[in-house]
Amino acid sequence: MKKYFIVSTFLIVFCSSFGQNGAVGLEERFPVFENCKGKESIDLESCFYSEVQAFVFQNFVVSDHLIENKFTGVVRVLFEVDANGVFKVVFVNAVDENLIKETKRVFAKFGKIQPATYNGKPTYSQYNFSFTIPLQSADVKVVPVNAAAVATQNQQLTELDRIVYKKFESPELHSHLNIPFSHSYYSHFDAAMNQVGSNNHTASKPYTYTEVNKYYDIEKENDKLKKKADGWWARKLWNENMVAIQGDGYWFTLNPVVDLQLGKASQSIASYTYVNTRAINLRGGLGTQLNFTTTIYESQGRFADYFNRYAESIKPVGGDPAIIPGVGIAKSFKSDAYDFPLAEANLTYTPSKFIDLQLGYGRNFIGDGYRSLLEADGASPYPYFKINTNFWKIKYTNTFMWLKDVRPEVTLERTYATKFMANHYLSWNVSNKLNLGFFESVIWTNTNDRGFDASFVNPLIFYRSVEFASSARTGNAMLGMTFKYKWNNKVNFYGQFLLDEFSLGDVKERDNSWKNKFGYQLGAKYYNAFNVENLLLQLEFNHVRPYVYSHSDPITNYGHNNQSMGHQWGGNFEELVAIARYRKGRLYADAKFTVGVRGFDFADTGDNSNYGGNIYRDYDVDRYADSGVVVGQGNKTNIFIGDVQAGYLVNPATNLKVFASIIYRNVNPLQNTATVFKESTNWFSIGLRTDVFNWYFDY
Repeated sequence: MKKYFIVSTFLIVFCSSFGQNGAVGLEERFPVFENCKGKESIDLESCFYSEVQAFVFQNFVVSDHLIENKFTGVVRVLFEVDANGVFKVVFVNAVDENLIKETKRVFAKFGKIQPATYNGKPTYSQYNFSFTIPLQSADVKVVPVNAAAVATQNQQLTELDRIVYKKFESPELHSHLNIPFSHSYYSHFDAAMNQVGSNNHTASKPYTYTEVNKYYDIEKENDKLKKKADGWWARKLWNENMVAIQGDGYWFTLNPVVDLQLGKASQSIASYTYVNTRAINLRGGLGTQLNFTTTIYESQGRFADYFNRYAESIKPVGGDPAIIPGVGIAKSFKSDAYDFPLAEANLTYTPSKFIDLQLGYGRNFIGDGYRSLLEADGASPYPYFKINTNFWKIKYTNTFMWLKDVRPEVTLERTYATKFMANHYLSWNVSNKLNLGFFESVIWTNTNDRGFDASFVNPLIFYRSVEFASSARTGNAMLGMTFKYKWNNKVNFYGQFLLDEFSLGDVKERDNSWKNKFGYQLGAKYYNAFNVENLLLQLEFNHVRPYVYSHSDPITNYGHNNQSMGHQWGGNFEELVAIARYRKGRLYADAKFTVGVRGFDFADTGDNSNYGGNIYRDYDVDRYADSGVVVGQGNKTNIFIGDVQAGYLVNPATNLKVFASIIYRNVNPLQNTATVFKESTNWFSIGLRTDVFNWYFDY
C-alpha cells in the first residue's frame, strides 16, 4: 500500500548555470501561476516558488520499500518552463530509480502556466528544485537561496549539497580579464573608445573588460543580437557560454574553441588547404580582484604554398619542419601538413583601482594601427609579466618577457637560447584630442649567467643607460614614440616613431648612413564613414629602414622564435594598408589591401650580401654599404595583397563565426632567387572559427 508523504524541507531556486536564461535583464518576468496573477517583482517570484513547492508536496508519492527502510535523502530536479508555459524536466538526481521516476511523473502533471517574459516576449526559464525525504513538518517557509536559514533547516545536507549557485549574469564582461585581441572584434568598440575627451589609453592592448565597459556596453550589445532559442543546444549554439557557473564570490565559464577551415590555393602542390583546430577555454574569477583564463589548442593544418614556405624558412634547429607564424613550433603531420599545439594563459590580480598585475603566456600589442612597429602580436606566444598603472591622465605599462632564439648556432644540447625583454610604455592624454606615448625597450641574453638582469626590473629606470653600463654588446635598447589626434568623434589620426640606433653626425652628413635605423607609421581612421553606421575605414603607411630590429649579436635582435617582435616584415620595407570593416547585426565583412616594397637579400652569405631586411643577420657582417642605404635596397620586391572576408557571427558570447575569405597575393621581385620569386596566389577558404586572436597571412 502506498502512503502519501509530505516531502521537502527547503526550496532552492536559481537560474541554472548549465542553462542560462535566454533573456537576462531588468525587464524579465517570472512565469505566472493562476494564483499569482496580479503580483509583481519579488512577490511574483515568491509566489512562483511557493506554487511549485505546494504542488510537489501534494502530489509526490514515496514507494513502500523506501518508507519501510526509513530512507532519507535528497532529490534534485533541474526543470524548465518553456516559452509556451509547459513544464519540462531536464535532469533528476536521486539515489533511487523510483524517486527519479516519481519526480518525472509529478512534474508531468503540472498544467500550462503563463511563461516567463523578457521585454514583453515569452521566453524559457530554468530552475533547480531540491527536497529531502522524509519531512517532519509541513509548515516550511520558502526562503531565498542566500538566507542563513537554509543551513539550519537542512541538517541532512552535506557541504557539497549546501553550495549555493546564483543566476549567471555575465560577470566576465565586467571583470579585469583581457578581451581576446582580434582586430575585427576590437573594431566593434573602437569608435566608442575614441570619443573626444575620453580619458582612456587605446594603444596598450589587449584591453580589459573594465576598460571597455566605461564606453561600450558589451553585455547590452550582445543582448541585442540574441536569438529566440528554447532548446538547450540552440541556446548554447546561438547565445550562451557552453558551461557557466556563478556562485558566492566566484564564477567560471568553459567553452569549446574551434578553427575549422577548408580551402584551395592556386599553383599549390597540395589539392586543398585546411586548418583543424580543437581547443578548450576556461575563464573565471575569484572575488573581484583575481581573474584567470587558459586555452589549450590542438591543431593540424596545411596552407597556401607561400605561407608553407615561409613557415619552413623560419624552422627551428632539431628537425622540426616549421614554425607556424604567430603560433609556434610545428611537427610533421602526415606527409605534407603540420601539427602545431599551443597553450595560452593569463592570471590577473587587481590590488587597487590604479594597478593590475598580469602573469601570462600570450602576446601583447602597442599601437592604434593595424601594424605596430614597437610591439606587435605577430610572433609566437611567450611568457610575460605585465604591470598596468592607470591614474590621472596617465597609463604606464611595464612588460617583462622571456623569449627564445631557436637558431642552430645558439642551441646547446637541444636547448634553445633564452633572452629577456623589458618594455616601458607611458601613455599621456595631453588634452581632449591629443595623446602622446613614450616607449622604451631592451633585450639582453643570459651571457655569463646574467639571467633576468635585476638592473632592468625597476619599472621607472631609463633602460638605455643601464644597457650601456651592462655592456652594449649583450643588450639592445630601442626608443619609440606614439601619437593620436582626435580630429572629431569620427576621424582619428595616429602614428609611431621607432628609433633603433641614431648617429647625429651621420644625419648631418646627409648620406643615408646605415646607422640611422628608424621607422615610422602614419595612419587615419574614419568611424561610421559617410554616415553609414558601423562602417570603419582605415589607411596606414609604415616605413622601416634597413637593419632596424637587427643587432651586432643576432641573439639580441628584436625577435622571438625566428619572428619579429615588431613589424612582421622585419626591416627594409615600406607598405600602405587600406582597410574597410562593416557589420550589421550578425553579418560582417572585412576588406584589407596592402601595397608594399621590400628589400630582400640575394644570398644568405657573402661580401655585401646583407641588405638589412633579415633581422637575424649580424649588421656588422657582410653589410651592403655604410652610406647610401635606402628602403628597398637589394632584391627590390613589389608586393600586393588583397584579403576579403565576409561571414556571420554565430555566437556573440564566444565570438564564433562562419566565414568565407579570398586572399590574392602578387609578388614581383627584381630578380628571382630560391626564396623570393615572381608569383601570384589566389587562396579561397571557408570555415568556422572562434575569433580569439589575430592570425596574419600577409607575408
